[in-house]
Amino acid sequence: MLLDRAFYARDVLVVARELLGCVVRHRTDDGVVAVRLTEVEAYAGEADPGSHAFRGRTPRTAVMFGPPGHAYVYFSYGMHWCVNLVCGPEGTASAVLLRAGEVVEGLDRARSRRPAARRDVDLARGPARLTQALAVTGTLNGADVCGAGPLEVRAGEVVPDEAVVWGPRVGVAGAGAPTPWRASLVNDPTVSAYRVGGRRSPRAKT
Repeated sequence: MLLDRAFYARDVLVVARELLGCVVRHRTDDGVVAVRLTEVEAYAGEADPGSHAFRGRTPRTAVMFGPPGHAYVYFSYGMHWCVNLVCGPEGTASAVLLRAGEVVEGLDRARSRRPAARRDVDLARGPARLTQALAVTGTLNGADVCGAGPLEVRAGEVVPDEAVVWGPRVGVAGAGAPTPWRASLVNDPTVSAYRVGGRRSPRAKT
């Protein structure tokens, strides 16, 4: 079942938690790849020093201030794309970064897009790897994930609370650093390795 706009139009922490286990599916000219989400991070817009939107609306962050249920895609360190889902009421700029997941459809296609991955659990293990496996780029910035477009998010199996752990966000320095808003599945091999803030790992803030 495709997640509707009402799903995203809620508090960002609630949406982040409930996105675990959901499936992101991207249809391209060469086929479909789908990833079951195992790790996400929440960012609370202008109320959050770790968010791109903390200092207000800019051309880059305009999508975040729009209606929920759209993709905010940005280029990290001039190297990698990262994809987020806009949440909360329009104007709040909250978003959930999709950090990691398990490829559940189009495995061979994902492997061809991620030739450096030695194991299948590494195909979408991290925000940059996830977008590479899904072939998500800046052309999808602003895409409506609730409609009939190529990028969509579907409900998955319900994940019980005991299977979820919350921890600090990755690569976020300064005032936003200690916020325990990274949610992931306990002991899942596709969850990315935690690294403290710094340039060695892609900064996963939105």
